[in-house]
Amino acid sequence: MRARSRLEQDQIQDQNNVIDVMEQAPMLSPLGATPTLDDLPRRMADFATLGDALDYAAKGKKGLNFHDPRGTLTRAYTYAEMREDALANARRLMGMGFQKGDRIALIAETGPEFAAGFFGAVYAGLWPVPLPLPTSFGGREAYVEQLTVMLTSSDPALFLYPEELADFCVEAGARRSVRAMSWNALAAEPFDPAAALPEASPDEIGYLQYSSGSTRFPHGVAVTHRALLHNLRGHALGLQMQDSDRVVSWLPWYHDMGLVGCFLSPVANQISTDYMKTEDFARRPLAWLDLVSRNPGTTLSYSPTFGYDICARRMSSQIKASERFDLSRWRIAGNGADMIRPDVMQAFVDAFADAGFKANAFCPSYGLAEATLAVSLMPPGEGIRLELVEESQLSGAAAEDGEDRPKRYRAIVNCGRALEGMEIEIRDGAGNVLPDREIGKVWTRGQSLMVGYYRDPEATEACMKDDWLDTGDMGYLSGGYIFIVGRAKDMIIINGRNHWPQDIEWAVEQLPGFKSGDIAAFAITGPSGEEQPAVLVHCRVSDLQERSRLKDDIKERVRAIIGMSPVVELIPPRSLPRTSSGKLSRTKARNLYLSGEIVPLDIAA
Repeated sequence: MRARSRLEQDQIQDQNNVIDVMEQAPMLSPLGATPTLDDLPRRMADFATLGDALDYAAKGKKGLNFHDPRGTLTRAYTYAEMREDALANARRLMGMGFQKGDRIALIAETGPEFAAGFFGAVYAGLWPVPLPLPTSFGGREAYVEQLTVMLTSSDPALFLYPEELADFCVEAGARRSVRAMSWNALAAEPFDPAAALPEASPDEIGYLQYSSGSTRFPHGVAVTHRALLHNLRGHALGLQMQDSDRVVSWLPWYHDMGLVGCFLSPVANQISTDYMKTEDFARRPLAWLDLVSRNPGTTLSYSPTFGYDICARRMSSQIKASERFDLSRWRIAGNGADMIRPDVMQAFVDAFADAGFKANAFCPSYGLAEATLAVSLMPPGEGIRLELVEESQLSGAAAEDGEDRPKRYRAIVNCGRALEGMEIEIRDGAGNVLPDREIGKVWTRGQSLMVGYYRDPEATEACMKDDWLDTGDMGYLSGGYIFIVGRAKDMIIINGRNHWPQDIEWAVEQLPGFKSGDIAAFAITGPSGEEQPAVLVHCRVSDLQERSRLKDDIKERVRAIIGMSPVVELIPPRSLPRTSSGKLSRTKARNLYLSGEIVPLDIAA
């Protein structure tokens, strides 16, 4: 995930001024939450299947704890209760005629219903498919279309949703002739409590994971039980999990870091977890730190860069952090899912050191859904470590002979060592393995890798070669540590969400007067160092006022897709570069734009 732009943060601040007064008082500790400690011996995800992991966790007293926007505990949900509900759901689903291997799509709302629905599908031998919640932007049609394309890709036998989203989900299901049913309706289905459950194999698919940013071209990552448990065990060992650990999370369960790292990992490693909903964090981000502070057992919590950024910015200069927060027990402050910005991390330390936050609690990581979750983790206690790399090395450009220019450096964050059982190599364009400190493509191998993209062998073959995964990311190794210098070539990552450029281009193409190939979308670095989306559009209109109106329409269409206004430039027809095979080259378009070789057209002032 990327850090939010200054404009978007100002907008968030404006939206929250009304309720920010509510944040000033610390919250009381909850009563009745599941314990941090119990007598069940810790097992670090050494199970054959995900169902086996819940079976074991259910023998203890730990579980999931759900909190309202004020941080009040609304439901303590032990793993024993979750298992009982999941088994009932499994038998309901079997009684409804669903067969092993069928997909069950579920809206990934943070709550007991999704948790029991997900594991119910697992126990029944079905494949749960978590789908996203609506965002605060884009509107009804954009969300229904997003659900529709994911339902098309996964082809589920059933679509489960919370009652409040019935209108959206029923319509999306109807468009694809998928049976849609609310959590309440599923709970009313009869079941045979004695019905035998199917046997599960470690090499069977456990679930499908979709990118939250993919709308028109979704990729369903198929993950086996073996791959999942392998990654969760590596996660536990890498973080040196302790019996006294407890997790706090606001991350969405339709994103791999939220689903795998902060839901499935606590189950497989028997950790109690406290949750606040993602939308509650967006409205009151400091409530996250309240939740960390008020529970003496909290030691683990993750966020993308923008979460730390918005908390540091929201901290009032008129109050000491120590007067409200106690972050002294926060052992692992995980950071992943985007390019990690050291300036943001330092700002967080500056804002909350007074409350006991220790800089060495930061735990940078690198991963992707195609590797289940994590590929590398920084060893606990090492914190943020940087290396300065000259910009020409990062871009692959070489300075011209005799060129006399000041060198510019970029700080690259160390993302740690490969998880146990994972390997990392850096290769050049020809596939040759590069030595330490040479930048190239990041490849990884290990038992955590996906089987492939569901029903997309072409995309699978394009990134998987001889048991190795081409991540598409650029980086280098140094002394066994991985440094990531750039994300996948075409992927646009804004505020922690992945956006396929094809989705943005397709959205603009729907406006009158455009055709395929008229638009190129990519990310650029803004004046403050944050990532911004940029869109270049062929324009055939000569009237300056009409161009201005058109530019505004494009901005609004893209904002509806990604939630922030992009840089939009109208350019002359046939300006966008293409490859030798006729395909649009977004990388070259970006370079030509930044170098000034693509010159935008004038518009009305």
